Amino acid sequence: MKKFYYTIGEVCNLLDLKPHVLRYWEKEFPQLKPRKILGRNRKYSLDDVEIVKKIRHMLYEQKFTIDGARSRLKATLREKPQMELEFRIDKNEMLAGIKRELKEIINLLKKK
Repeated sequence: MKKFYYTIGEVCNLLDLKPHVLRYWEKEFPQLKPRKILGRNRKYSLDDVEIVKKIRHMLYEQKFTIDGARSRLKATLREKPQMELEFRIDKNEMLAGIKRELKEIINLLKKK
C-alpha cells in the first residue's frame, strides 16, 4: 500500500541513499522541498520521492554533475504542468460523465 508521506529513513532505504546525501540534495535542488513537521521531521510526498529517484538516476547512473542534473530537472519539471493540465481536462470530462450518470439514476429512482 502506498503512503502519502515517507520519512527520510524510509526514502533512504527505498533508494539506497544516506540521509546526509538526501539533506544535501534538498539544498542543491530547489524542486525538492519535503514538508517539515514541527520544524524538524521531514515528510516526503510521492512527488518528492519521484524527484529524488530522478536526481539519483541522473547523478549515479547517467553521471550528471549537480549543475547538469539541476538544469535537466528544471527543464523536466517545466514540461510537467502541461501534462497535468491535460490530465485535469480528462478528469473533468470523466467527472462530468459521472454526474450525468448519477442524475439519470436519481431520475430513475424518483420514478419508482
